[in-house]
Amino acid sequence: MDMVSISSAPRSVEDIFKDYSSRRSALVRALTADVEEFYGLCDPDKENLCLYGHPSGAWEVTLPAEEVPPELPEPALGINFARDGMNRKDWLSLVAVHSDSWLLSVAFFFGARLNGNERKRLFSMINDLSTVFEVLADRKQGKDRSGVDSGSKSRHSTKRSSDGHTKNSSRAVNEGYGEDDEEHNETLCGSCGGNYNSNEFWIGCDICERWYHGKCVKITPAKAETIQQYKCPSCSSKKGRQ
Repeated sequence: MDMVSISSAPRSVEDIFKDYSSRRSALVRALTADVEEFYGLCDPDKENLCLYGHPSGAWEVTLPAEEVPPELPEPALGINFARDGMNRKDWLSLVAVHSDSWLLSVAFFFGARLNGNERKRLFSMINDLSTVFEVLADRKQGKDRSGVDSGSKSRHSTKRSSDGHTKNSSRAVNEGYGEDDEEHNETLCGSCGGNYNSNEFWIGCDICERWYHGKCVKITPAKAETIQQYKCPSCSSKKGRQ
């Protein structure tokens, strides 16, 4: 389990928001793209389990921390016990609400040292992102705010340039731009969890099909034009470990 010591805890508004966004992105993925794996790990016959989102962007279902008191606020305990006693969608929604509560508690645990104006700015930044619960609710209605684009992105190497147009390595896709922009405007960055903005450069991974701010993965529009098949940092590191 990723643990954050008090001495190394994020202290600035920007660092705390980055920590929040990474943890949130991990929890969204657990309850959407990786939901089958998550569901299987929440065995009601096991002990009290918690769902953690880590600053690395990974999620984990495990026992609560043994430290008393823990170094960070703990997620809801025993989410696995209710799994088979509830409708699956209702259970996932319950886990999502508890996850949102935990994310805020961690962010404001770090933010306790901030002054009032800084805490207000931090909450404003957090409030600009949809909650984990909202992501699930929108998926039920056919929308996708999880950061995993379900169909609006082709499987070719596609890049979104700074002028908002989508391109791939073989041809420009300028037709129907308005529709494409509407389809993507609820997409979340796989790195920071931020919402899609057509005024920013985005790039899509051809392996996991997640979208990223170019600045988050250090890819410029010019560099993107030279890439035949883009692999995000996560997919690249997975290949390196094989």
